[in-house]
Amino acid sequence: MSRELAPYQQAERSISRKYRREIWKPFVAAVQQYELIQAGDRVAVCISGGKDSMLMAKLLQMLQRISDVPFDLVYLVMDPGYNAANRQKIEDNAALLHIPVTVFETDIFEAANSADHSPCYLCAKMRRGHLYAKARELGCNKIALGHHFNDVIETTVMGMFYGAQLQAMIPKVHSQNFPGMELIRPLYRIHEEHILAWRRYNGLEFIQCACRFTESYAAGTGESKRQEIKELLRQLRRNNPNIEKNIFHSLHTVSLDTFPGYKSEGVEHSFLERYNRL
Repeated sequence: MSRELAPYQQAERSISRKYRREIWKPFVAAVQQYELIQAGDRVAVCISGGKDSMLMAKLLQMLQRISDVPFDLVYLVMDPGYNAANRQKIEDNAALLHIPVTVFETDIFEAANSADHSPCYLCAKMRRGHLYAKARELGCNKIALGHHFNDVIETTVMGMFYGAQLQAMIPKVHSQNFPGMELIRPLYRIHEEHILAWRRYNGLEFIQCACRFTESYAAGTGESKRQEIKELLRQLRRNNPNIEKNIFHSLHTVSLDTFPGYKSEGVEHSFLERYNRL
């Protein structure tokens, strides 16, 4: 009789076998293509408790075991003010998946929810600052966040529609406020639908954002621009199944020669700079 697998073993096996093409291969491809991890790196794997960051933690854990490139991992959980049930859920899931987390506490939810304008933006900014600071304190030179393929697409479209800018989310970025630190996005090429499928297959339950402001949206007292974009892309996908892949590919093949203007390193440029040299 075959030995029954523990939940963490089943989760890992499903990544390496059932979802190898949808999850493991795009993860490895992103790490290699975008040079996300180098020898000697100490990466703070930032776990919010949701499906994306938990999968990211498991993927990096699996990669570390087999990689020829030596690197260290710290599994970092920031508690921004979760209620007791959500905090316990994160710790239980980490134990279930054999992810040894380091937890530290902040009062970000309280500060963000008391803001008059853009509480989600403020929350995200404060979260990142606290994560960078704690990661540096623990000797890390990088933090890893769980942004996936669909986040990249949705952020790009949101920027065009609501921010009047064509701006993408890149796979890694140098921190402006914490010199020597970088942010990496190992799930960059993984589609959200495959993350959801992996979660369902393994019978896993993860927390959502869990803040009071998000709960008000769920209750119908507000509206999410990201949800609007998700629905729009879902509708467009009915007529063009490749719509998101095409947007993603276009971000990698931008032709600046055809743009009337662009910004680089904070400086705005016009096509006339090139045009008048011809």
